[in-house]
Amino acid sequence: MVFEKKVIINGEPEDEEEEEEEQEMVDPLEEVRQKCEEIEHCVHNRERLEQCETRVGSRSSTEEDCTEELFDFLHARDHCVAHKLFHSVK
Repeated sequence: MVFEKKVIINGEPEDEEEEEEEQEMVDPLEEVRQKCEEIEHCVHNRERLEQCETRVGSRSSTEEDCTEELFDFLHARDHCVAHKLFHSVK
């Protein structure tokens, strides 16, 4: 095992190397989800969800909760994701 020895000056470690900018990690699943959200069926379901949320948000009292619209959107997106992922695995 190798340990680096750091010199402490005035209570702070001396930086000999410049810190490299960390590259942002991109989740491949998120990329596929974003692409799938752009297909026509997902766009239509997202619009229905947004319309429902606007309608529910504009009312002071309602029992409507947009669950069906949310599930429709998620189902359409996840169906596309599964299709793309399983075809790339084969």
